[in-house]
Amino acid sequence: MSCPDRPETQCTGLAKRLMVQTIAFCHLAEQSERNTGAFGGRTRAAIYARVSTGHNGQDPTMQTRELEEYCQRRGWDVAGCYVDTGISGSKESRPELDRLMADSHRRRFDAVVVWKFDRFARSVSHLLRALETFKSLGIDFVSLSEQVDTSTPTGKMVFTVLGAVAELERSLIAERVRAGIRNARANGKRLGRPRVAVDASRIATLRTLGHSWSAIRRETGIAKCTAQRAFYSLSGIGACLTR
Repeated sequence: MSCPDRPETQCTGLAKRLMVQTIAFCHLAEQSERNTGAFGGRTRAAIYARVSTGHNGQDPTMQTRELEEYCQRRGWDVAGCYVDTGISGSKESRPELDRLMADSHRRRFDAVVVWKFDRFARSVSHLLRALETFKSLGIDFVSLSEQVDTSTPTGKMVFTVLGAVAELERSLIAERVRAGIRNARANGKRLGRPRVAVDASRIATLRTLGHSWSAIRRETGIAKCTAQRAFYSLSGIGACLTR
């Protein structure tokens, strides 16, 4: 003869069922949020591709096809296709990339999908600046080859690591510059722009003849402020000598 379930056992079973249902609901909500754009509809994705040359077997279609298939699997609508052909990745300014960045400020898409990091950015600092721009605009960034998606916790972690690496790179560069300046000064090197040879007596003569500062600048080939500084310093010396 079986014993009836105790009330605490029934409550424990009910709590477990509610927990499972809650987890499933949160998972569905997360999937729905990732597939929903900023305006409540389907996510609008912009895909970007680049090849360095238009020949030698480099075809951007290979990149765009895989990116379009990825968007289809995610249930995203392709809002725009931006392709730079025959442009080196060392250039930060590219026609289609510039158009993509401009459209991002116009909020024409909710996510940017690229085939690989090096197809999009020329350096870590360039990539980080673009990611910071997208983050401020509420735009997600996906790199297909590296499997990085800034809408996920893992993608956000990668973004943080990239930021730390870029900050470290800037600090190392600044330290190397300071070390180079210290070494140059220790070797007796004079830093800064070279001094301009100024004939103060000639400037004083021209002023005595009634020439304007603009005319003196054109005749001597030096800046107006430099000519004035030389003239007034000469006048000061003359005043001191007459005392």
